[in-house]
Amino acid sequence: MKKAMLMLEDGTCFEGASAGAEGETYGEIVFNTSMMGYQEILTDPSYRGQIVTMTYPEIGNYGINEDDMESGEVQVEGFIMKEMSKISSNWRSSMTLHDYLKKYKIVAMEGIDTRALTRHIRDFGAMKSVLSTVDCDRKSLLKKVKESPSIVGVDLAKEVSTKVPYEWNEKLKPVGMMCRECDYVRVGENKKRFKVVAYDCGIKHNILRILADLNCDVIVVPITYRAEEVLSCKPDGIFISNGPGDPSAVPYIVDEIRKLLGVKPVFGICFGHQLLAQALGGKTYKLKFGHRGANHPVMDLATRKIDITVQNHGFAVDPKSFKKSKYKVEITHINLNDKTVEGLEAKKIKAFSIQHHPEASAGPHDARYIFNKFIKLMAK
Repeated sequence: MKKAMLMLEDGTCFEGASAGAEGETYGEIVFNTSMMGYQEILTDPSYRGQIVTMTYPEIGNYGINEDDMESGEVQVEGFIMKEMSKISSNWRSSMTLHDYLKKYKIVAMEGIDTRALTRHIRDFGAMKSVLSTVDCDRKSLLKKVKESPSIVGVDLAKEVSTKVPYEWNEKLKPVGMMCRECDYVRVGENKKRFKVVAYDCGIKHNILRILADLNCDVIVVPITYRAEEVLSCKPDGIFISNGPGDPSAVPYIVDEIRKLLGVKPVFGICFGHQLLAQALGGKTYKLKFGHRGANHPVMDLATRKIDITVQNHGFAVDPKSFKKSKYKVEITHINLNDKTVEGLEAKKIKAFSIQHHPEASAGPHDARYIFNKFIKLMAK
């Protein structure tokens, strides 16, 4: 097995074996605590600019299939595992994880103590890193990683956003004898047809599937779309998607969102939550090591109900920053692990957002009901 090496910008180094394509890649080192869903993680555009470490010890045992991709390609910069399964066992599997990583030319590594790496990130924070199978000289790698750019202040969302508008019609797919999203079915149905314009900041396919399943005609537009162009589509509601990187690096879309406030209902998820917060007069800040996994408890402050959620973000909204906002912004949800903001709403202008991912995929479906709130606002 070919040698691979991970070097962090503080000089911490891990040696392991190559598990994907050969080469060298740079990115912010982060960890994800999910036990499954590695394909959805690999293809989530929110991971652009990051090297992802899986904390679960064995990854790849159920292979890869076409249905579980959250975008058209693998988005992570690199991938790290304790052990990659050499075989895959699943009736939907079309290839192994190893073949998948090589197909998309993703540098990956296995055979390291991922718990030690995760503890290091928790103690010292997410930082720049380089993963290489072609250069295993520690001094050389440390010099390279220190000279590599940070994701702070970089517009990664524009990189993953669509270049042209398109319509989305695909709904949730049934798998076998039961629906893949069976928890969602219990939420209810929408009989009235609505038109939704969705800003693509790195949108996940399952968000679009759910909107289509809720009887919405969805038009996906680039992150650079102006407010006037959005309104020319005559939407019933406007959706702002998840995406990668620093939310303060895209002031141009914040300006356009601000023009749309109070005109049509607005719903944001993750990166979209952070953009809406800025449009409402708030600010964001970088978390020490972020929230990434499918096991984060979030409380709805109105009902005191707790949802176990899937999350993927490295920035958060500052609740104190709304004091001078002209909108009456209400904090609706909090993360029970660290009390960070997980949801907000400006009721008078029918705008709300969620920091976590209610569409799941992969992850628990506890929060899927939140999409119905968007439907109800459009109905009003």
